[in-house]
This record gives sequence, structure tokens and C-alpha cells, in this order.
Amino acid sequence: MTTAYSEPPTERVPGRVWTVRLTGHADRTATVTCSTTACRMPPRSKDLAALRAFAAGHAGAHARAATVRANARCHCGAQQCEAHPDTRTQCAGAVVLVLQHDPAVGRVWTLEEICESCARVLPHISVLARAQRPSRTPERPAAEAPVSARPGIPGGFSSLAAGPPDDVPRPARRPRRTPRPTRGRSRGEGR
Repeated sequence: MTTAYSEPPTERVPGRVWTVRLTGHADRTATVTCSTTACRMPPRSKDLAALRAFAAGHAGAHARAATVRANARCHCGAQQCEAHPDTRTQCAGAVVLVLQHDPAVGRVWTLEEICESCARVLPHISVLARAQRPSRTPERPAAEAPVSARPGIPGGFSSLAAGPPDDVPRPARRPRRTPRPTRGRSRGEGR
């Protein structure tokens, strides 16, 4: 019998990046390119609005398909933080997937796996997803817990469902106190 080791990998891997770019040409046409060579792009066109919408949708499709990897290194840090040269920061925190797009320019959409520290200082970004942190304890099938005579509720509280078994008599409950009518003070009292 073989046993498969299912612990998540702890070795760090390079952060991924996808870039979708709208490039204009001298004849007033434009093309859309993607850094993933397997992606199919529309033909060169004069309809810039349609190409811009396609590029934004294509970047969104990459974002929906990507699962952020908890063991990824910060892509920005791997590039010596060239995206934010004026602001120095140490790469730290969980890995996040961000979309960087400057709407004023509107020609480049960049998806990156970067650390939270770099994400705070990059301009024009939206955090799309966060990496799932691996659990510190490996998941194992629960061992048979010994059955206690009286199941309890965490925190020391009890409930009717967690009471003694039916064959043990329960103590009689005391009736609730009812508020007594207040009596008015007589003239001679309390002076």
C-alpha cells in the first residue's frame, strides 16, 4: 500500500504576473496583447472602446482563474520593487493577488502575486484575492474521543441538552421571584 503525502508545499515559488496591454498604431488601429502566449486575442481594430472592454474582461478572466498561492514570493520584491522606487518597504505579509490599472492612461492591466507590504504602496491597485494560510496542524482523522458521562459545552456553560442522563433525577427548580408591590411610606417612617 502506498501513502500519498498531502502536506502543502513549503518551498517558495516565484510570484506570477499577467499583463494585458492595449497598443496603438500609427494608422489609428490598436491591438491587445497578453503576456500569456496561449491566450487568443482579437484582431487589430479601429474600435478602441471594444478593444479596451476586451482587455479589461481578459484581465478579469485571468483573475477569476488564478488561485493565489500561499507559498509564492512577492513578484514586486523579485523585481527589486521597481514599481515603487520612491517608497522603500520590506516584503512582508500574506500573498495577495492585485490588479494594477491606471484609469487615466487605460492601456495596461497587470495582475500580480505580491506581498501585503508592497500592495499598500503601489498606486492604482485593487486587491482581488488573498492566499489561504495553511493550517499549522496537519489535518488528521479525529481519533475516537472517550465518551464522557456528561457532555459539556466549551467555556464552562451548560445547557438542557448537556444535562445529566435521564435516569439521574434532576433537582427541583425554584420558582421565579415575582416583584412585590411597593408600599407607600407612612408618615412616621424614614424620618
